[in-house]
Amino acid sequence: MAKRRKKKRLSPLARIVRFLYRMAVALSAVIVALFCAYHIFVSPPSQAAETQTPTESSVLSSTQESPVVSNAPTYVRKEQCYTFLLAASDQSSGNADTIMLVTYDVPSSKVGVVSIPRDTLVKGDGYQKINHAYLAGGIDELRNMVSDLVGYPIDYYITVDIDAFKAIVNAVDGVDFYIPCSMNYDDPTQSLSIHYSEGSRHLNGQQAMEVVRFRKNNDGSGYSDVGRTQTQQKLLTAVAKKVLSLSSLPKLNEFIDIFSQNVTTDLSASDLTYFSTNMLKVDPKTDVSTSTLPGDGTVTYRGTKWCYQLYPNKCLKILNASMNPYTTALTQDDLNILQVS
Repeated sequence: MAKRRKKKRLSPLARIVRFLYRMAVALSAVIVALFCAYHIFVSPPSQAAETQTPTESSVLSSTQESPVVSNAPTYVRKEQCYTFLLAASDQSSGNADTIMLVTYDVPSSKVGVVSIPRDTLVKGDGYQKINHAYLAGGIDELRNMVSDLVGYPIDYYITVDIDAFKAIVNAVDGVDFYIPCSMNYDDPTQSLSIHYSEGSRHLNGQQAMEVVRFRKNNDGSGYSDVGRTQTQQKLLTAVAKKVLSLSSLPKLNEFIDIFSQNVTTDLSASDLTYFSTNMLKVDPKTDVSTSTLPGDGTVTYRGTKWCYQLYPNKCLKILNASMNPYTTALTQDDLNILQVS
């Protein structure tokens, strides 16, 4: 009778290797399952309905026997290229304190951000500055005004409470930032006291909020609305770099809590999952472009002083360079920029 071969006992190292191999197989299976579930249940969000004038009208005039042909171009949206309105309100007046327009081209991982100065001249119903649109009719009024200004629809909006900004900065343990000028401003009505010297420093949430809100010193000196928006863009970019870093991944649940408590948006949970997942592919250093719509901030219109009148040609160039969600270029006819001088 043949002897049964004794099973060879594995060495400790071999057992560890086998265990790690099985773990890798199991982890791979989970990743594949999650990947498949993501692509099955998280589809690309919808885009805003097209509002451009078609090239051919089906309406006939009383003296014509064929359709009226318009010279207006037909626009086609880029696939998975989305537009967002980002706004934060002034705690004291209820006007929009920060207005930013964002275009996110998902396939190319490119993000364009343009700031719209709060004093931008518009022909509103009872107001002349775009920041008052938020007070006059809420986010819908501001959204329509911005869309009309730039000539294309806005897919989604995000309004941020100032507490959210402070909480996010604190969640990433503050941010290093170069303050562009000396800041000395006090406003007892808002319990606001801003005092910083020009130079680099580490800012916590409260300090970062003060820097982005600064407009002028107590003596009237300071920087223009353009300078202010540039500071806001740079500081937001610095915060975004820390939020999107690998070191911040363990704080994802904290970010979600901050977002749910202090942010209002028409993005669904599925939309947020789609965008947050794809944003991990975006490098803030190379894939994000920022700008400010240029203009003249000394214009008076209907008795309202210091209106910011945009420069149409320069604005068109900026919008086509990094913001246009269409496959073809925007034209001056698409923009609705009020000119009074």
